[in-house]
Amino acid sequence: MPFDGTVRTGVDTALPPEGYRLTVEADGSVEIVGGDEAGVFRGRQTLRQLLGPDAFRQAGPPVRRELPQIVIEDAPRFAWRGFMLDIARHFMPKSGILRYIDLIAAHKLNVLHLHLTDDQGWRIEIKRYPRLTEVGSSRPRTRLDRHGPTALWDERPHGGFLTQDDLREIVAYAAERHITVVPEIDLPGHTQAAIAAYPELGNTDVLDTAALGVKTDWGVNPHVLNANEATIRFLEGVLEEVLDVFPGRFVHIGGDECPKDEWKASPSAQERIRELGVGDEDGLQSWIIRHFDRWLTERGRRLVGWDEILEGGLAEGATVMSWRGRDGGVAAAKAGHDVVMCPMQEVYLDHRQSDDPDEPVPFGWVQTLRDVHAFEPVPPELAGTEHAHRVLGAQANMWTEHTENQQRVDYMVFPRLAAFAEAVWSPSEGRDPDDFERRMREEHYARLDAMGVDYRRPGGPLPHQRRPGIPGRPFTSPKYD
Repeated sequence: MPFDGTVRTGVDTALPPEGYRLTVEADGSVEIVGGDEAGVFRGRQTLRQLLGPDAFRQAGPPVRRELPQIVIEDAPRFAWRGFMLDIARHFMPKSGILRYIDLIAAHKLNVLHLHLTDDQGWRIEIKRYPRLTEVGSSRPRTRLDRHGPTALWDERPHGGFLTQDDLREIVAYAAERHITVVPEIDLPGHTQAAIAAYPELGNTDVLDTAALGVKTDWGVNPHVLNANEATIRFLEGVLEEVLDVFPGRFVHIGGDECPKDEWKASPSAQERIRELGVGDEDGLQSWIIRHFDRWLTERGRRLVGWDEILEGGLAEGATVMSWRGRDGGVAAAKAGHDVVMCPMQEVYLDHRQSDDPDEPVPFGWVQTLRDVHAFEPVPPELAGTEHAHRVLGAQANMWTEHTENQQRVDYMVFPRLAAFAEAVWSPSEGRDPDDFERRMREEHYARLDAMGVDYRRPGGPLPHQRRPGIPGRPFTSPKYD
């Protein structure tokens, strides 16, 4: 009998969290039992897959299809199956973020990490500090290329931000799909947009911070926050409003790529180092991270940061996102800290998808669909050890320096996010790349078409997806190789 749209659901706590059992009886009736409500929701996504590509359209004729008599019992391998979307470098409006929540929900991911602030833009309304968005959310122009002696520029201003009500809507929309939104407020580096809005946050004794604007190009930035008590209070004020908007347990504070040159030259920073007894500039950054680790813990939250937070000593309750490779995650796990693996060499979706000169973003290491599918979140140094359980899961990251609109983001993210989703949901044993590519060709590309995703086709970019004339080269800095 054809499926009539009726689904019986229930919860059986004997099933694992987010696990489910989907049963299709001979008469076409369907039952989904989850280990929790999230499991029921994941089971519904599997039912959509069984119903065919049209089930992934937002509207249209009713889906009626003969379903096979089948029992599927499944559960995720990892508790953290994340996707990071950078809306600081290029802003994505609320409608686009809601759309991406639907896309990651369809792929059974459960964390959306929003990168909300950076040198090139501040994207979250903070009511007590309105200049963060009045000044910090807009830049006068944008660099198009990343390398080369002669820069290429888009001379149009770029800007935008989300109100707190926008973000509450995003959080609620994600929660309905059993996705947690993790906000990131980057500090003490990647903060030029904040300093442009409030120059007193910078190292005023070594630099005319009032002359700084929102950064218009890319790369590691020497301009960082000072460590004065007033700046710490300012950041606490920002985070108080962040906690009010985002109820999830984890709050990301960045902590990456913080050059210490201004601190070394700053009498104020040197006095702060002596006052705190932290030894040197690495110790000063570690003190800032430890301060906010305690501050968040007192409020029932947990700090998560990029793997540079290991430098100078790791805060007691901190969770590490290992991005420069696997070593940071291994060191953190062995030291008793939770880890989310997101090595740039394997799951940075802003990196090129082939050596094809027509790739629209010729940046980074080549990461093909098969490469991402082969990703193993648990490093071999931890596999089978007492520390393996410290790997909460993994995350695919989409940085947007070179993806100026939703269409460009789609091209870089898909179909590789589907490969990542399988890598973090399913056991590593028996994973077959040939079978995965067959299922993509026979089934999943049609689902992406139904959802309106402008993904990269197996044969390479379509003519409208190409972006000739933007020079690029492999990213092979010795720091990360």
